[in-house]
Amino acid sequence: MTASKAKTLSSLFKTAVKKATKESSSLPSGDKPLKQFVLSLDTSSAPSSSPSTSSGSFRIRSPQPTKNPANDGSLQSWLLQPASTSENSIGGFTDELHSILCTGPAESSKDIEKMMDNGSSLGRVLNIPWLSNASNYNISFRRKELSRERKQKWVFKKTQSGRFNRLIKMCGDKLGTKATIEFFDKMGRDTGLKEYNALIAVCLEKARTSNDEDDALEHMSEAFKTFKKMRERGFQVEEGTYGPFLMYFIDMGMVEEFFFFCGPIKEGNPSSVTRLGYYEMLLWIGVNNEEKIQELCNCIVAADEEDDFKLKENYLLALCESGRKDIMQLLEVIDITKISSVNVAANIFESLGRLSFDSFAEKFLWTLKNNDYKMADISRVIFSYVSAIPNLAVEDLFLKFKSLHMKFEITPSSASYEKLITYCCDLHKVHFALDIVDQMCEEGLSLSIEMLHSILHASEENYEYNLVRRIYSLIGCHNVKPTRETFRSMINLSVKMKDFNGAYAMLDDLKKLNIPPTSTIYNTILAGYFRESNISGAMMVLKQMESEDVKPDSHTYSYLIANCNCEEDITKYYKAMMAAGIQVTKHIFMALINAYTACGQIEKAKQVVLDKGIPFNSLNEIKGALASALACSGMMPDALNIYKEIKQNGGTLEPKPVISLIGDVNILVQLLEELHDPDYWFDGCCRAVVHCVTNKHLRLALELLKQLKVEFHKDDLALDAVFDEVFSVIAERQPNDLQIGLALLQAMKDELGLTPSRKSLDFLLASCVNAKDLQSSLLIWREYQAAGLHCNVLTFLRMYQALLASGDPKSAKTLLTKIPTEDPHVRCIIKACQMTYVQSTSSKMKKQKVQKKNKTWNTTPMK
Repeated sequence: MTASKAKTLSSLFKTAVKKATKESSSLPSGDKPLKQFVLSLDTSSAPSSSPSTSSGSFRIRSPQPTKNPANDGSLQSWLLQPASTSENSIGGFTDELHSILCTGPAESSKDIEKMMDNGSSLGRVLNIPWLSNASNYNISFRRKELSRERKQKWVFKKTQSGRFNRLIKMCGDKLGTKATIEFFDKMGRDTGLKEYNALIAVCLEKARTSNDEDDALEHMSEAFKTFKKMRERGFQVEEGTYGPFLMYFIDMGMVEEFFFFCGPIKEGNPSSVTRLGYYEMLLWIGVNNEEKIQELCNCIVAADEEDDFKLKENYLLALCESGRKDIMQLLEVIDITKISSVNVAANIFESLGRLSFDSFAEKFLWTLKNNDYKMADISRVIFSYVSAIPNLAVEDLFLKFKSLHMKFEITPSSASYEKLITYCCDLHKVHFALDIVDQMCEEGLSLSIEMLHSILHASEENYEYNLVRRIYSLIGCHNVKPTRETFRSMINLSVKMKDFNGAYAMLDDLKKLNIPPTSTIYNTILAGYFRESNISGAMMVLKQMESEDVKPDSHTYSYLIANCNCEEDITKYYKAMMAAGIQVTKHIFMALINAYTACGQIEKAKQVVLDKGIPFNSLNEIKGALASALACSGMMPDALNIYKEIKQNGGTLEPKPVISLIGDVNILVQLLEELHDPDYWFDGCCRAVVHCVTNKHLRLALELLKQLKVEFHKDDLALDAVFDEVFSVIAERQPNDLQIGLALLQAMKDELGLTPSRKSLDFLLASCVNAKDLQSSLLIWREYQAAGLHCNVLTFLRMYQALLASGDPKSAKTLLTKIPTEDPHVRCIIKACQMTYVQSTSSKMKKQKVQKKNKTWNTTPMK
């Protein structure tokens, strides 16, 4: 939301408050709670902003009028700009906000009843059949399928709370917050604190990201209504509720609104006063009000009482999280042993590491040690400290971690070791993570199977599949009890490294532990065989499943159908699946599309998306699979038509189909905007660059390369990989593509300020060989020296080949004296070059001489 929108919302707040204050005086005397609630929202009677310790504790103060840096826009320019927020909409929102502040619970409940009686939008929404073809789609089976998908995709990261929040967000997006609450009521589910907080978060996020003022104000109105409804139902105003509101005001720089909202928070939860200090400090930091920040710090330095310490802790926590160096005066007076929780202590130590306050860190560690602080907690804060030290390699971090434990005579805890392992996995240092596991086992500490799961996941993410053997050995040597999920992950890694014997050995061990294998585990092996085009191996997996009485599932049949070579096999497996009572899932639909396309049955592939049994929420994904299959089959116009149809209906495509559609220069940029994941965007952009270069659209390719440089300016290897790929494509194409390669090289240096890699120059030199271009070969040879790259044996051999191919045997002979020939492979390459270019040239010259001699003899007059 822009500053002008924040101003609009600010003015609406003030209008509503004035109405609330004015009408509160006319409230019936018997409605005291409502009157108190209205008066608590009136900032006009707030206390002074100067600190006061008269009551023995610090309180949140309303500020004196302070210039708001976020609202520095000219009022005149704001009034003169095109009014997207109409007078009626502003007035309507003010009335709504006023009604929130002044309407009692009875009126609110009457409104709901009235809306239900009148057949409101909620009734219309709930009357829409969510599964219009329920008779053809087994709901319980679909639930199982979705459950299986969620387990496979989110096994490492997602929790029950996360899934619930996604459900609330989806309902809030589709129905609106009011209708969502009523929907839960109608379904017999009481709307609790968790539901209210999730709905408020949805409203605030929509207001934050909206570019339309009317829309943003509407979402804020819904958030306040939901907050009011919570209070009417007697829920305590906890931080999970008021925190998102305050963070919204802080991010928007809305100072007065911040203190305006603190009134009902303090009334609903008086114990929150000290916690509000944390948000107050974040507010002044956010608006860069150094005077207020210093004022709060000075007051805290002089405070001694218990309540004062809680406020001091919250101020310090806010300063630490903001990364400010002016926390030193608070560190001097803070009693680290009184910190309320180990989480807060960990945050403080993390700030000490980030700011390199080593003396304070050691001072606090000695204090904790001498005051009988729990060893496990001290170990945890040590990790928080060392992990935040900037520019510290993982190996050095571990040494620092160990040295501090030794210095303070503390044994590292399992929890701190596991945090260190997670830290290494996040930085793709999986080998070092396993070294730490070995260290744990040597010290006799227990290792959780969940930690091994995270290492297995990191190994897969980093393509280090061979580490599965080391992990498998750890499990056997240290008596860690594996689960079915452990074996599934290990078998998956073994299959990906094409070690099918190892995968079957793990499968045998699974059976020895009396853990029955599932179709998911067999599907992993089945998919591996299909990737290797090993049909006999895949059929063997099916026989083993049959012998173990493991029933194939929809994924099994999707692999079988997708790898069919003829229409008869497609029909055979589809009928077998239906006979087994397995319902058709989206994976089956996509497998049918790919199979029909591979068999050349394009029309049948198109007919798949017309099936009435396709769930509505899977339709776009299945259409995307069709678009991808058509694009890969060379039918790009048809694929783009499907893409346009999806966009016209307001849908989106999955990243992989989007990348497959990259091939039309006119929509390259639009397709790249569809890719929000950085990894997919990188892949798509690389593909677009290659397409532009091969079709000689050099200027567009350079624009895309500039975007890549901006996005990956810290990753030189990624940029080198892009150019290596582009130059490799040029080397494989016709000789006349050499000129565009040379032009790209020049633009790479002049416009992008980049230096070509050795591999890129090697590919360009290979292009010179194909083009038999002597001048370009000499140019690339000089580029090696300009880039500071020493010529190795392969470079010498490639240049030797280029000189021979371009007709300069004399220079080639000179260069040959510099090539070491001890390696038999080198001698073999030299001989092949000579046979290809020298002998062919000699044969050609002899042939020309013979032809010339024959021509002379034929033209000599006979005597």
